[in-house]
Amino acid sequence: MGKSKKLIIFGTGEIGSLAKFYFTQDSAYEVAGFTADEAYVGREHFEGLPLVPFSRIVERFSPDKFEMHVALSYNKLNQVRAEKYCAAKALGYRLASYICSKSVSWPDLCVGDNCFILENQTIQPAVRIGSNVMIWSGNHLGHGCVIGDHTYISSHVCISGHTEIGTHCFLGVNATTKDFVKIGDRVFVTMGALVTKDIAPGSVVVGAQGEVYSADSKISVSLKKKYFNL
Repeated sequence: MGKSKKLIIFGTGEIGSLAKFYFTQDSAYEVAGFTADEAYVGREHFEGLPLVPFSRIVERFSPDKFEMHVALSYNKLNQVRAEKYCAAKALGYRLASYICSKSVSWPDLCVGDNCFILENQTIQPAVRIGSNVMIWSGNHLGHGCVIGDHTYISSHVCISGHTEIGTHCFLGVNATTKDFVKIGDRVFVTMGALVTKDIAPGSVVVGAQGEVYSADSKISVSLKKKYFNL
């Protein structure tokens, strides 16, 4: 595939390495370098490319010539990734999205910027995906569903038709939603959980019976601390 655009990746962890692989193998972007906060820049190169502190990134890689992709995980329930996304946009960078060519989707798919959507998705018509969304491999996104900004979808998640998912959510491996349900902002749906009704913001959904714990419950607080360092 010809490379017509140049890209800087924010992040020097495993997701940063994976982003370089996918963008290099399956996009029109040439990855030119990496950036990270000063505390995470202990060397001059990462993955064989220049590594520049974010505080000096504009000097080395101008937003007029380079786009950026923020490749960070779901730490703090996606809040860290959201903050760096906003910081990059404030510097004037366009945020590149990656959608794997080894997935099925339709021409009316609407995707925001800085999304990272991996292989083997089945994305039905009229799906809308917000900005800064990560969708790992092998999921079903039913017709008419909406995924809010700064959300993370793990693998083998079944999102049924017309489901609406809020911002800063996390859906664990093998989670399932019933059609037409609405999931509020900052909801944690744990691995294998079943969502059969609307979920209030900040809640945690657990298990095949879809037990729901409110945002301020001891179980919710404990699980979010364990998995997201909140």
